[in-house]
Amino acid sequence: MLRRQLLAGCAALAFGLAAAGGAAAQDVFKIGLILPMTGQQASTGKQIKAAVDLYMAQHGNTVAGKKIEVILKDDGAVPDNTKRLAQELIVNDKVNAIAGFGVTPAALAAAPLATEAKIPQIVMAAGTSIITERSPYIARTSFTLAQSSEIIADWAIKNGIKKVVTMVSDYAPGADAQKSFSDKFTAGGGTIAEAIKIPLANPDFAPFLQRAADAKPDAVFIFVPSGQGGTFMKQFVERGMDKSGIKIIGPGDVTDDDLLPNMGDQVIGTVTAHLYSADHDSAKNKAFVEAFKKANNFRPNFMAVGGYDGMHLIYEALKKAGGKTDGDSLIAAMKGMKWESPRGPMSIDPDTRDVIQNIYIRKVEKKNGELYNVEFATFENVKDPVKAAKK
Repeated sequence: MLRRQLLAGCAALAFGLAAAGGAAAQDVFKIGLILPMTGQQASTGKQIKAAVDLYMAQHGNTVAGKKIEVILKDDGAVPDNTKRLAQELIVNDKVNAIAGFGVTPAALAAAPLATEAKIPQIVMAAGTSIITERSPYIARTSFTLAQSSEIIADWAIKNGIKKVVTMVSDYAPGADAQKSFSDKFTAGGGTIAEAIKIPLANPDFAPFLQRAADAKPDAVFIFVPSGQGGTFMKQFVERGMDKSGIKIIGPGDVTDDDLLPNMGDQVIGTVTAHLYSADHDSAKNKAFVEAFKKANNFRPNFMAVGGYDGMHLIYEALKKAGGKTDGDSLIAAMKGMKWESPRGPMSIDPDTRDVIQNIYIRKVEKKNGELYNVEFATFENVKDPVKAAKK
Protein backbone atom coordinates (compact mmCIF):
# COMPACT_ATOMS: atom_id res chain seq x y z
CA MET A 1 0.00 0.00 0.00
CA LEU A 2 2.85 2.33 0.92
CA ARG A 3 4.56 1.47 -2.38
CA ARG A 4 1.37 2.35 -4.32
CA GLN A 5 1.11 5.68 -2.51
CA LEU A 6 4.77 6.50 -3.29
CA LEU A 7 4.28 5.63 -6.96
CA ALA A 8 1.11 7.74 -7.13
CA GLY A 9 2.95 10.64 -5.48
CA CYS A 10 5.84 10.39 -7.96
CA ALA A 11 3.42 10.27 -10.88
CA ALA A 12 1.59 13.34 -9.60
CA LEU A 13 4.90 15.17 -9.15
CA ALA A 14 6.01 14.23 -12.66
CA PHE A 15 2.68 15.39 -14.09
CA GLY A 16 2.96 18.66 -12.16
CA LEU A 17 6.47 19.30 -13.44
CA ALA A 18 5.40 18.55 -17.00
CA ALA A 19 2.45 20.90 -16.68
CA ALA A 20 4.69 23.60 -15.23
CA GLY A 21 7.12 23.08 -18.11
CA GLY A 22 4.25 23.36 -20.59
CA ALA A 23 3.02 26.53 -18.93
CA ALA A 24 6.52 27.98 -19.02
CA ALA A 25 6.82 27.13 -22.72
CA GLN A 26 3.49 28.83 -23.39
CA ASP A 27 4.75 31.98 -21.67
CA VAL A 28 7.53 32.41 -24.26
CA PHE A 29 6.67 34.09 -27.56
CA LYS A 30 9.27 33.14 -30.15
CA ILE A 31 9.98 35.23 -33.26
CA GLY A 32 11.97 33.65 -36.07
CA LEU A 33 13.89 36.56 -37.62
CA ILE A 34 15.07 35.61 -41.13
CA LEU A 35 17.46 38.18 -42.61
CA PRO A 36 20.33 38.45 -45.10
CA MET A 37 23.21 38.94 -42.66
CA THR A 38 25.75 38.00 -45.35
CA GLY A 39 25.93 38.48 -49.10
CA GLN A 40 24.84 41.35 -51.31
CA GLN A 41 21.93 42.41 -49.08
CA ALA A 42 23.85 42.27 -45.79
CA SER A 43 23.23 46.00 -45.26
CA THR A 44 19.51 45.22 -44.95
CA GLY A 45 20.08 42.49 -42.38
CA LYS A 46 22.46 44.63 -40.35
CA GLN A 47 20.00 47.53 -40.19
CA ILE A 48 16.93 45.47 -39.28
CA LYS A 49 18.72 43.38 -36.65
CA ALA A 50 20.07 46.57 -35.02
CA ALA A 51 16.56 48.07 -34.96
CA VAL A 52 15.01 44.92 -33.47
CA ASP A 53 17.65 44.93 -30.73
CA LEU A 54 17.05 48.62 -30.04
CA TYR A 55 13.27 48.21 -29.80
CA MET A 56 13.63 45.37 -27.30
CA ALA A 57 16.21 47.32 -25.28
CA GLN A 58 13.79 50.25 -25.06
CA HIS A 59 10.56 48.31 -24.47
CA GLY A 60 11.71 45.24 -22.58
CA ASN A 61 11.32 41.58 -23.48
CA THR A 62 8.01 40.86 -21.74
CA VAL A 63 4.66 41.69 -23.34
CA ALA A 64 1.19 40.66 -22.13
CA GLY A 65 2.77 38.09 -19.82
CA LYS A 66 4.89 36.61 -22.62
CA LYS A 67 8.67 36.66 -22.74
CA ILE A 68 9.82 37.65 -26.22
CA GLU A 69 12.60 35.52 -27.69
CA VAL A 70 14.13 36.33 -31.09
CA ILE A 71 15.87 33.56 -33.04
CA LEU A 72 18.01 35.04 -35.83
CA LYS A 73 18.70 33.08 -39.03
CA ASP A 74 20.82 34.23 -41.98
CA ASP A 75 19.31 33.34 -45.37
CA GLY A 76 21.75 35.39 -47.46
CA ALA A 77 18.66 36.60 -49.41
CA VAL A 78 18.49 33.17 -51.11
CA PRO A 79 14.84 32.00 -51.30
CA ASP A 80 15.68 28.28 -50.95
CA ASN A 81 17.50 29.12 -47.72
CA THR A 82 14.55 31.22 -46.54
CA LYS A 83 12.09 28.38 -47.08
CA ARG A 84 14.31 25.82 -45.32
CA LEU A 85 14.99 28.12 -42.37
CA ALA A 86 11.34 29.10 -42.00
CA GLN A 87 10.36 25.43 -41.93
CA GLU A 88 13.01 24.65 -39.30
CA LEU A 89 11.89 27.58 -37.15
CA ILE A 90 8.23 26.57 -37.36
CA VAL A 91 8.69 22.79 -36.91
CA ASN A 92 11.73 22.53 -34.64
CA ASP A 93 11.80 25.83 -32.74
CA LYS A 94 8.01 26.17 -32.53
CA VAL A 95 8.13 29.91 -33.27
CA ASN A 96 4.94 31.96 -32.90
CA ALA A 97 5.80 34.34 -35.75
CA ILE A 98 8.32 34.74 -38.55
CA ALA A 99 9.69 38.15 -39.53
CA GLY A 100 12.32 39.97 -41.58
CA PHE A 101 12.58 39.02 -45.29
CA GLY A 102 15.15 41.22 -46.99
CA VAL A 103 13.98 40.64 -50.58
CA THR A 104 10.70 39.75 -52.27
CA PRO A 105 11.62 36.19 -53.37
CA ALA A 106 12.45 35.39 -49.73
CA ALA A 107 9.09 36.71 -48.48
CA LEU A 108 7.23 34.77 -51.16
CA ALA A 109 9.12 31.56 -50.36
CA ALA A 110 7.98 31.68 -46.72
CA ALA A 111 4.35 32.68 -47.37
CA PRO A 112 2.89 29.16 -47.86
CA LEU A 113 4.55 28.02 -44.63
CA ALA A 114 2.99 30.88 -42.66
CA THR A 115 -0.40 29.93 -44.11
CA GLU A 116 0.02 26.25 -43.29
CA ALA A 117 1.22 26.94 -39.73
CA LYS A 118 -1.30 29.76 -39.24
CA ILE A 119 1.30 32.12 -37.77
CA PRO A 120 1.96 35.81 -38.56
CA GLN A 121 4.61 36.66 -41.14
CA ILE A 122 5.81 40.24 -40.60
CA VAL A 123 7.53 41.63 -43.69
CA MET A 124 10.01 44.26 -42.53
CA ALA A 125 11.82 44.90 -45.83
CA ALA A 126 10.57 43.37 -49.10
CA GLY A 127 8.51 45.79 -51.22
CA THR A 128 6.60 44.08 -54.06
CA SER A 129 2.87 44.77 -53.97
CA ILE A 130 1.73 41.14 -54.30
CA ILE A 131 3.42 39.92 -51.11
CA THR A 132 0.52 40.49 -48.72
CA GLU A 133 -1.80 38.71 -51.16
CA ARG A 134 0.18 35.47 -50.87
CA SER A 135 -0.98 34.65 -47.33
CA PRO A 136 -3.76 35.89 -45.04
CA TYR A 137 -1.17 35.80 -42.23
CA ILE A 138 1.19 38.40 -43.77
CA ALA A 139 1.36 42.00 -42.54
CA ARG A 140 3.95 44.50 -43.78
CA THR A 141 5.73 47.36 -42.01
CA SER A 142 8.15 48.34 -44.79
CA PHE A 143 6.74 49.83 -48.04
CA THR A 144 5.70 49.03 -51.57
CA LEU A 145 7.74 50.24 -54.52
CA ALA A 146 4.60 51.62 -56.12
CA GLN A 147 4.06 54.04 -53.23
CA SER A 148 7.26 55.96 -54.00
CA SER A 149 7.47 55.34 -57.76
CA GLU A 150 4.13 56.93 -58.58
CA ILE A 151 4.88 59.97 -56.45
CA ILE A 152 8.30 60.63 -57.99
CA ALA A 153 6.66 60.34 -61.44
CA ASP A 154 4.15 63.01 -60.47
CA TRP A 155 6.97 65.23 -59.17
CA ALA A 156 9.00 64.75 -62.37
CA ILE A 157 6.07 65.80 -64.59
CA LYS A 158 5.47 68.94 -62.52
CA ASN A 159 9.18 69.87 -62.60
CA GLY A 160 9.81 69.89 -66.32
CA ILE A 161 11.22 66.40 -66.79
CA LYS A 162 9.84 65.14 -70.10
CA LYS A 163 12.10 62.30 -71.25
CA VAL A 164 13.29 59.51 -68.94
CA VAL A 165 15.26 56.28 -69.18
CA THR A 166 14.16 53.75 -66.58
CA MET A 167 16.78 51.42 -65.07
CA VAL A 168 15.55 48.77 -62.63
CA SER A 169 16.85 45.55 -61.12
CA ASP A 170 15.42 42.56 -62.96
CA TYR A 171 13.12 41.05 -60.34
CA ALA A 172 9.61 41.64 -59.01
CA PRO A 173 10.20 44.93 -57.12
CA GLY A 174 11.99 46.35 -60.16
CA ALA A 175 9.03 45.43 -62.36
CA ASP A 176 6.69 47.10 -59.85
CA ALA A 177 8.80 50.26 -59.75
CA GLN A 178 9.16 50.47 -63.54
CA LYS A 179 5.46 49.95 -64.24
CA SER A 180 4.21 52.30 -61.53
CA PHE A 181 6.57 55.07 -62.61
CA SER A 182 6.06 54.62 -66.36
CA ASP A 183 2.26 54.44 -66.19
CA LYS A 184 2.04 57.63 -64.14
CA PHE A 185 4.75 59.47 -66.09
CA THR A 186 3.37 58.71 -69.56
CA ALA A 187 -0.20 59.47 -68.43
CA GLY A 188 1.11 62.93 -67.51
CA GLY A 189 2.63 63.47 -70.96
CA GLY A 190 6.16 62.19 -70.33
CA THR A 191 8.16 59.87 -72.60
CA ILE A 192 10.07 56.72 -71.64
CA ALA A 193 13.07 56.75 -74.01
CA GLU A 194 14.22 53.28 -72.94
CA ALA A 195 13.35 50.73 -70.27
CA ILE A 196 16.47 48.92 -69.06
CA LYS A 197 16.59 45.87 -66.79
CA ILE A 198 19.74 45.19 -64.76
CA PRO A 199 20.78 41.77 -63.40
CA LEU A 200 20.03 41.58 -59.68
CA ALA A 201 23.15 39.61 -58.72
CA ASN A 202 26.55 41.36 -58.95
CA PRO A 203 25.43 44.07 -61.37
CA ASP A 204 27.85 46.01 -63.55
CA PHE A 205 25.95 49.20 -64.30
CA ALA A 206 28.49 50.62 -66.80
CA PRO A 207 27.07 49.20 -70.07
CA PHE A 208 23.53 50.08 -69.04
CA LEU A 209 24.55 53.60 -68.09
CA GLN A 210 26.09 54.02 -71.54
CA ARG A 211 22.78 53.01 -73.13
CA ALA A 212 21.02 55.52 -70.91
CA ALA A 213 23.49 58.28 -71.81
CA ASP A 214 23.09 57.57 -75.54
CA ALA A 215 19.33 58.14 -75.24
CA LYS A 216 19.99 61.71 -73.96
CA PRO A 217 17.18 61.79 -71.39
CA ASP A 218 16.36 64.57 -68.95
CA ALA A 219 16.62 62.04 -66.12
CA VAL A 220 17.33 58.42 -65.25
CA PHE A 221 14.75 56.72 -63.05
CA ILE A 222 16.68 54.15 -61.04
CA PHE A 223 15.60 51.38 -58.70
CA VAL A 224 18.18 49.07 -57.16
CA PRO A 225 17.74 47.25 -53.84
CA SER A 226 19.14 48.70 -50.66
CA GLY A 227 22.92 48.16 -50.64
CA GLN A 228 23.55 48.60 -54.38
CA GLY A 229 23.04 52.36 -54.61
CA GLY A 230 26.68 53.15 -53.80
CA THR A 231 27.95 51.11 -56.76
CA PHE A 232 25.43 52.70 -59.12
CA MET A 233 26.37 56.23 -58.05
CA LYS A 234 30.08 55.49 -58.36
CA GLN A 235 29.71 54.24 -61.94
CA PHE A 236 27.33 57.10 -62.84
CA VAL A 237 30.00 59.59 -61.81
CA GLU A 238 32.85 57.62 -63.45
CA ARG A 239 31.04 57.91 -66.80
CA GLY A 240 30.71 61.67 -66.33
CA MET A 241 26.92 61.54 -66.38
CA ASP A 242 26.73 63.79 -63.32
CA LYS A 243 28.23 66.58 -65.45
CA SER A 244 26.04 65.94 -68.51
CA GLY A 245 22.90 67.45 -67.00
CA ILE A 246 21.12 64.10 -66.63
CA LYS A 247 19.25 64.00 -63.33
CA ILE A 248 18.81 60.93 -61.12
CA ILE A 249 15.33 60.31 -59.76
CA GLY A 250 13.64 57.31 -58.20
CA PRO A 251 12.56 55.65 -54.97
CA GLY A 252 14.92 56.27 -52.08
CA ASP A 253 16.84 52.99 -52.16
CA VAL A 254 19.51 54.58 -54.39
CA THR A 255 20.43 57.20 -51.74
CA ASP A 256 19.98 54.82 -48.82
CA ASP A 257 21.01 56.42 -45.50
CA ASP A 258 23.27 53.45 -44.75
CA LEU A 259 25.51 54.22 -47.75
CA LEU A 260 24.87 57.92 -48.43
CA PRO A 261 27.59 59.33 -46.14
CA ASN A 262 30.27 57.71 -48.34
CA MET A 263 28.83 58.53 -51.77
CA GLY A 264 30.59 61.87 -52.22
CA ASP A 265 29.37 65.36 -53.06
CA GLN A 266 28.53 64.33 -56.64
CA VAL A 267 25.17 63.02 -55.40
CA ILE A 268 24.12 66.41 -53.96
CA GLY A 269 20.86 67.45 -55.62
CA THR A 270 19.60 63.90 -56.28
CA VAL A 271 15.81 63.85 -55.79
CA THR A 272 13.98 60.76 -54.58
CA ALA A 273 10.63 59.82 -53.08
CA HIS A 274 10.69 57.61 -50.01
CA LEU A 275 9.13 56.70 -46.70
CA TYR A 276 12.00 57.70 -44.40
CA SER A 277 15.10 59.81 -43.98
CA ALA A 278 17.40 59.88 -40.97
CA ASP A 279 16.94 63.66 -41.29
CA HIS A 280 13.15 63.44 -40.81
CA ASP A 281 12.19 66.37 -38.61
CA SER A 282 10.22 64.99 -35.66
CA ALA A 283 10.95 64.53 -31.97
CA LYS A 284 10.25 60.80 -32.31
CA ASN A 285 12.79 60.40 -35.10
CA LYS A 286 15.46 62.54 -33.46
CA ALA A 287 15.29 60.33 -30.35
CA PHE A 288 15.32 57.19 -32.53
CA VAL A 289 18.35 58.30 -34.55
CA GLU A 290 20.26 59.35 -31.43
CA ALA A 291 19.62 56.02 -29.67
CA PHE A 292 20.32 53.99 -32.81
CA LYS A 293 23.63 55.74 -33.53
CA LYS A 294 24.70 55.44 -29.91
CA ALA A 295 24.06 51.68 -29.98
CA ASN A 296 25.54 50.96 -33.40
CA ASN A 297 27.89 53.76 -34.52
CA PHE A 298 26.01 54.11 -37.82
CA ARG A 299 22.81 55.90 -38.80
CA PRO A 300 19.48 54.10 -39.34
CA ASN A 301 17.97 53.76 -42.79
CA PHE A 302 14.49 52.87 -44.07
CA MET A 303 15.13 49.17 -43.46
CA ALA A 304 15.80 49.96 -39.79
CA VAL A 305 12.41 51.65 -39.36
CA GLY A 306 10.78 48.66 -41.07
CA GLY A 307 12.31 46.41 -38.41
CA TYR A 308 11.59 48.79 -35.53
CA ASP A 309 7.96 49.17 -36.54
CA GLY A 310 7.66 45.43 -37.16
CA MET A 311 8.53 44.79 -33.53
CA HIS A 312 6.10 47.50 -32.46
CA LEU A 313 3.35 45.77 -34.44
CA ILE A 314 4.05 42.42 -32.78
CA TYR A 315 4.24 43.90 -29.27
CA GLU A 316 1.03 45.92 -29.65
CA ALA A 317 -0.85 43.03 -31.28
CA LEU A 318 0.02 40.80 -28.32
CA LYS A 319 -1.32 43.46 -25.95
CA LYS A 320 -4.45 44.05 -28.01
CA ALA A 321 -5.12 40.29 -28.26
CA GLY A 322 -4.89 39.99 -24.48
CA GLY A 323 -1.88 37.70 -24.65
CA LYS A 324 -3.41 35.30 -27.17
CA THR A 325 -0.68 33.91 -29.40
CA ASP A 326 -2.61 32.20 -32.19
CA GLY A 327 -2.12 33.67 -35.65
CA ASP A 328 -5.78 34.50 -36.23
CA SER A 329 -6.02 36.57 -33.05
CA LEU A 330 -2.75 38.39 -33.74
CA ILE A 331 -3.50 39.21 -37.38
CA ALA A 332 -6.97 40.44 -36.39
CA ALA A 333 -5.32 42.71 -33.80
CA MET A 334 -2.87 44.06 -36.38
CA LYS A 335 -5.52 45.09 -38.92
CA GLY A 336 -6.20 48.82 -38.72
CA MET A 337 -3.54 49.45 -36.08
CA LYS A 338 -2.18 53.04 -36.09
CA TRP A 339 0.86 54.60 -34.43
CA GLU A 340 3.49 57.32 -34.63
CA SER A 341 6.69 55.91 -36.11
CA PRO A 342 10.10 57.56 -36.49
CA ARG A 343 9.05 57.88 -40.15
CA GLY A 344 5.81 59.71 -39.23
CA PRO A 345 2.21 58.49 -38.87
CA MET A 346 1.55 54.99 -40.19
CA SER A 347 -1.07 52.26 -40.04
CA ILE A 348 -1.88 48.78 -41.27
CA ASP A 349 -4.60 48.70 -43.93
CA PRO A 350 -7.43 46.57 -42.44
CA ASP A 351 -8.33 45.26 -45.91
CA THR A 352 -4.88 44.40 -47.31
CA ARG A 353 -2.66 44.18 -44.18
CA ASP A 354 -0.26 46.49 -46.03
CA VAL A 355 1.40 49.64 -44.74
CA ILE A 356 -0.23 53.08 -45.12
CA GLN A 357 2.30 55.89 -44.62
CA ASN A 358 3.57 59.29 -45.67
CA ILE A 359 5.86 59.47 -48.68
CA TYR A 360 8.34 62.34 -48.77
CA ILE A 361 10.11 64.04 -51.67
CA ARG A 362 13.75 64.55 -50.64
CA LYS A 363 16.89 66.12 -52.06
CA VAL A 364 20.43 65.15 -51.09
CA GLU A 365 22.07 68.07 -49.26
CA LYS A 366 25.08 68.52 -47.00
CA LYS A 367 24.25 69.36 -43.38
CA ASN A 368 26.92 69.78 -40.72
CA GLY A 369 29.46 68.18 -43.04
CA GLU A 370 27.32 65.06 -43.75
CA LEU A 371 25.09 64.08 -46.68
CA TYR A 372 21.39 63.67 -45.89
CA ASN A 373 18.13 63.18 -47.76
CA VAL A 374 16.38 66.43 -46.82
CA GLU A 375 12.59 66.26 -47.11
CA PHE A 376 10.83 69.16 -48.80
CA ALA A 377 7.34 67.83 -49.67
CA THR A 378 4.96 65.35 -48.04
CA PHE A 379 2.26 63.10 -49.49
CA GLU A 380 0.13 61.90 -46.59
CA ASN A 381 -1.37 58.46 -45.87
CA VAL A 382 -0.33 56.80 -49.10
CA LYS A 383 -1.81 53.35 -49.71
CA ASP A 384 -0.32 50.84 -52.14
CA PRO A 385 -1.50 52.14 -55.56
CA VAL A 386 -1.38 48.68 -57.15
CA LYS A 387 -3.93 47.26 -54.72
CA ALA A 388 -6.01 50.43 -54.90
CA ALA A 389 -6.20 50.06 -58.70
CA LYS A 390 -7.59 46.53 -58.33
CA LYS A 391 -10.63 47.71 -56.38
